Amino acid sequence: MSRIGNAPVAIPAGVTIETNNNILTVKGPKGTLTQNYDPIITIKVEGTNVVLTRANDLGPTKAKHGLYRALCFNMVKGVTEGFKKTLVVNGVGWKVAKQGKKVVLNVGFSHPVEIEEIDGITLDCPSITEIVVNGIDKDKVGQYAAMVRGIREPEPYHGYGIRYSDEVIERKVGKAAGGKG
Repeated sequence: MSRIGNAPVAIPAGVTIETNNNILTVKGPKGTLTQNYDPIITIKVEGTNVVLTRANDLGPTKAKHGLYRALCFNMVKGVTEGFKKTLVVNGVGWKVAKQGKKVVLNVGFSHPVEIEEIDGITLDCPSITEIVVNGIDKDKVGQYAAMVRGIREPEPYHGYGIRYSDEVIERKVGKAAGGKG
């Protein structure tokens, strides 16, 4: 029995949920999100909750039951609160600055790196060492934050790199100097 799939999703005030031809549409104060879903899962709005049921108890069906419930929950949370990921830039002389709809990163290369906002994603720089990625789609926010982190991944020897604010980089000891050869 899927514990996640069986839990109903609460619908806050100001959010409308519609299903049509296996497309789930969630509208809220921050925007609209859509998601295709498998017809083996039935999505019904019952009062102030969304209830998902499955057609059978086969393994793949159970997995999809939990998946679509989690996607529905994330869509509701996205159109009401939104999602954000904070990245920290760590390096000597490294800094970031917002210029219009793009962020310019000086992260140890011979040239500055520019990243632009895409549709559904906004970037903010509260300080010269932080980048905040905001949006209503959890998948897009995570993917874009991972792309920014990939520009200069954190390295364990000196601690330089772009990392998530809650990420812990385990430091390694460097090569010992003056050993016998």
